[in-house]
Amino acid sequence: MRFPPRTTRTGALVALMSALLVGGTAVAPANAAAASVGSICYSALPSQAHDTLDLIDAGGPFPYSQDGVVFQNREGVLPSRSSGYYHEYTVITPGSSTRGARRIVTGEETQEDYYTADHYVTFDLVDFDC
Repeated sequence: MRFPPRTTRTGALVALMSALLVGGTAVAPANAAAASVGSICYSALPSQAHDTLDLIDAGGPFPYSQDGVVFQNREGVLPSRSSGYYHEYTVITPGSSTRGARRIVTGEETQEDYYTADHYVTFDLVDFDC
């Protein structure tokens, strides 16, 4: 099992609370993309996502040759990192004849895991503590 991520979004919350308390306007955090990422409890993930996370922890074997390739973050939804930081893995979609739209995207430094069910339009940071 992967360790819970060590990153937090407290910077955005502190900026918002400060603005509200002093009557100013909130300023977007330096990395607005990070603030747009949601969260999801590990227990709320589909069982196929659990399988994918287990395969990642075991180092494979993966069902698709594209699994483990560098995720470029072209959409800019995830926090900006250097090329090679993120990698993507397929979450099997029952009944789909293709890879489907579901993925786990991992970040290397703090071992964060993101889940997308809509092919990179939205991401949720996986919370292993709930």
